[in-house]
Amino acid sequence: MSDMAARFAEIVGSAYLLTGDTIPEDYGHDEELTHPPQRPAYVAKPASAEEVSRLLMAASAHGVPVTARGSGSGLSGAARPRADGLLISFERMNAVLEVDTTNQVAVVQPGVTLTELDDATADTGLRYMVHPGELSSSVGGNVGTNAGGMRAVKYGVARHNVLGLQAVLPTGEIIRTGGKIAKVSTGYDLTQLIVGSEGTLALATEVIVKLHPRLDHSATVLAPFADFDQVMEAVPRVLATGLTPYILEYIDNMTMAALIHTQNLELGIPDQIRDSCEAYLVVALENRTADRLDEDVEKTGELLAELGAVDAYVLEGASARKLIEAREKAFWTLKAVGADDLIDTVVPRGSMPKFISTARGLAAAAGGAAVGCGHAGDGNVHLAILCKDPSARHRLITDILALAMELGGAISGEHGLGRAKTPYFVELEDPAKVALMRRIKQSFDPAGILNPDVVFAAESLP
Repeated sequence: MSDMAARFAEIVGSAYLLTGDTIPEDYGHDEELTHPPQRPAYVAKPASAEEVSRLLMAASAHGVPVTARGSGSGLSGAARPRADGLLISFERMNAVLEVDTTNQVAVVQPGVTLTELDDATADTGLRYMVHPGELSSSVGGNVGTNAGGMRAVKYGVARHNVLGLQAVLPTGEIIRTGGKIAKVSTGYDLTQLIVGSEGTLALATEVIVKLHPRLDHSATVLAPFADFDQVMEAVPRVLATGLTPYILEYIDNMTMAALIHTQNLELGIPDQIRDSCEAYLVVALENRTADRLDEDVEKTGELLAELGAVDAYVLEGASARKLIEAREKAFWTLKAVGADDLIDTVVPRGSMPKFISTARGLAAAAGGAAVGCGHAGDGNVHLAILCKDPSARHRLITDILALAMELGGAISGEHGLGRAKTPYFVELEDPAKVALMRRIKQSFDPAGILNPDVVFAAESLP
């Protein structure tokens, strides 16, 4: 065993330190599409913030790059380690430490999965409402990427639901930020700086998350549209009514066809309507009482008909659940049918029609295609890019992301930059902003060990 491995094993225990060929391949990647797995030199599984602190101090002292890992369900490559690096896996730090119903918060360790947190709060009438497409994802991963998901249109992304952290700096200090408080105006907001930093500034070892009431009654309205632009134009009209859907999604016809086929969906839509429509709007509503829910569903159906929907199908119970689950699995479906890359850019809601039509045109001109679905309520567009030639694909993605930024948007809405999108960020972002971020990184991480290939160090692209 090398000196470095012996030092790490001394900290976490030899049973929780893996090296070399004993490291399973799964630790070498997340679910990002374009980079092959990369086995790290070491995998450590700490059990406490103190052990994380000692690992980071040792890594800083010897210049060992460090990557944090929750469930490995990320889509940007942020959990792909360096070959000479240390992967810190939070699988042992997976306790729900407290469910505080008075303050409507939970205190959890970073390795807790969304399913585990939901189970822990099931009897309280409360729940954590950040639900990205994979419920095996961890709360720590939510923090790292500022995760969103379909419910963000009503409940916000991780940034709106993380109230405080215990975090370990790469220099070894353990800090606490925020708390069980709804607001703070005392100095810099370090909680929000760490949320979304993709493991480049500090590693969260405890997370205080906001909980929301569970509402007992829900229904989903599925509306096919013959014209794609009508779907996009309907979104702000739905939101302006005050109905407050907790899910407001669009799904293009190619993606819906793939979901129906792969997930065996029975939605009751006649073939002639499925064949003629260009896209679907999914509106999920919830309420405390069945009567109020029925009123909202009726108003939604009437409004969608006025806005050009071919029809409106009310799905309840199992049918609604299966559709939402299928939409959450859209990435896996598109991956299975051969997507070459995935974009999760975000634009102002009002710019979605122009963005999507232009992006599809750019893809067609490049000899490829851009298909998908997205969180229509908050302008977050998920496009699967089908373009086999690496050089052509890079140019196409660059053009699409540049378009999003020109429209007032950003490269990533919720997946993060990781290793996959960092090169585009460095190429397209304002150099003054990148330089400022570098100075912030230097302040947190003077040795430059935390995820050094993310945000700044662009890997080569064709």
